[in-house]
Amino acid sequence: MAAPSLVAAQTSSRTRVRLKPSLIAGIVIIGSLVIMALVPNLVAPYSPTNFDYQAVLQAPSIKHPFGTDNFGRDVLSRVIWGAQVDMQIALFTTLFPFVFGTLVGAMTGYYGRWLDAIFGRIVDIVVTFPFLVLVIAIVALLGPGLNNMFIAVSAVGWITYGRLVRGEILTQKKAEYALAGRVMGYTASRIIFRHLLPNAITPAVVYWMTDMALGILLGSSLGYLGLGAQPPTAEWGVIIADGKNFMTTAWWISTFPGLAITVAGIGFSLLGDGLADLLRPKG
Repeated sequence: MAAPSLVAAQTSSRTRVRLKPSLIAGIVIIGSLVIMALVPNLVAPYSPTNFDYQAVLQAPSIKHPFGTDNFGRDVLSRVIWGAQVDMQIALFTTLFPFVFGTLVGAMTGYYGRWLDAIFGRIVDIVVTFPFLVLVIAIVALLGPGLNNMFIAVSAVGWITYGRLVRGEILTQKKAEYALAGRVMGYTASRIIFRHLLPNAITPAVVYWMTDMALGILLGSSLGYLGLGAQPPTAEWGVIIADGKNFMTTAWWISTFPGLAITVAGIGFSLLGDGLADLLRPKG
């Protein structure tokens, strides 16, 4: 018979690794989208760009489950290939803001003084204007296209991460372990990156998941407006724009990529909610 302490340890271990259903659902949804993004040629039944004028505006059927568009292109294939572009948008519109904003927030929160004052003035300037208006203005200045969209979003998106991490660092640096590190003579970089940041980064990681969903929505919006991905690229916003003139006769062209955006948003939201529960300190 196992010792009571061993049984308790095994039970505690099983409790710690138990995953929340929302996290599992988020992993399944996002994992499926990632697979489609990595190998769309193995998943999509047709080419996303080949015209078939004998299959123009066909309703959903067994041959074309999502129907075809005004050029005879298979909508299902275009939605699947669109996952590749939109997953790139989700990653590249948030990765730099997450990394750079975390570093800036950690530095300003720890050192404060003039560095914090400069950061505060930058925040005041950025938050004066709506986020979308700033992004559209920068993209309009640089020109339409995915790369310029990534630059525009990154230029203003890091502010939120910086504010999140700065607030957490301000709290954590008053904790006993941080004070002990300074008494023991640890360098500032060791205290920040080995002690403070691991305990302060959780809110930024959770927000990152939600921000990916917002990145897809933003990228699709700019694609719809002609400022993001450009036709004939299979991107969900571009596909919706292609079908906007056929909503009464071929509703499926815009409906299915719209549903793909919704599913991706739900997936990232569930993933963020599950990570928040997983990373939350247990009392």
